[in-house]
Amino acid sequence: MAVMRSIFYVPGNNPKFIEKAPSIPADIITLDLEDAVPPSEKENARKMIVENMNKIAKASVSGAEMYVRINNWETEMTNDDLEAVVQPGLNGVTLAKTGHPDDVKRLAWKLEELERRRGMEVGTVKISMLLETAKGIMNAYECCMASPRNVNAIFGAVDYCRDMHVKITNEAVEQLWGRAKVAIACRASGLVAIDAPFVSFQDTEAFERNVRDGLQMGYGGRMIIHPSQVEPSNRLYAPDPADVEWARGVVKVFEEEGLAKGKAAVSYLGKMVDTPVYDNARDILAAQAEIDAKNNR
Repeated sequence: MAVMRSIFYVPGNNPKFIEKAPSIPADIITLDLEDAVPPSEKENARKMIVENMNKIAKASVSGAEMYVRINNWETEMTNDDLEAVVQPGLNGVTLAKTGHPDDVKRLAWKLEELERRRGMEVGTVKISMLLETAKGIMNAYECCMASPRNVNAIFGAVDYCRDMHVKITNEAVEQLWGRAKVAIACRASGLVAIDAPFVSFQDTEAFERNVRDGLQMGYGGRMIIHPSQVEPSNRLYAPDPADVEWARGVVKVFEEEGLAKGKAAVSYLGKMVDTPVYDNARDILAAQAEIDAKNNR
């Protein structure tokens, strides 16, 4: 699965931001057709995205994957968005305000129809879901399981809080239940949980604290709204170097002293290592290997 530590959003109708997008070292660049684009600019944004999508991907300093956030089905703009942007070079689409698994199934059907019509391999375009309403949060697991194209679900805190009629804060207490439910749904369905944008982008310390809280909930990446958030996001969602060193030691000891000798538990650095600890160490090494592979492409 692709590395998704940082997903940087770019308004699809803003030439200045589109021009700057390749210099942003994010894992995914998402060109936006939804909230960042006013209704009068939707068609212009579609044209700009089509004209620039492949240019951005080729020039990206980080080899970023290319996604487009599309409007949800209730707006009656989704078909127009898809007809415009589904073409070779597009890695995925993010469905805004996903509320029901049928929204995802309908999107998957439309993507297959467009892929076939345009000579693309079926399944090329992946699905990312924004779960950002009370309805979407309640249906999180069912939405995550609705299509094999699904790769992640993003917790949309701003719209979620608006839907719940509560104020959004840096402390994020008002987000706890919805935030946790999205992370659990992603883990249960094998998707990557992507945390909400952090709107106080000038408060780096608060951002990093919030990322660490999300890591403890099971999040594996972040929706980014400002370039200054990309570096800490990439750093914090990667395994800590000390953890990687620990994991290598655990795997070596468990395989040589445990598995090879028929033992279910061994000792490493004064602590017991059994199968769950070994599996955790392997997960850390696998995550680091994915990042190394991306950086070496």
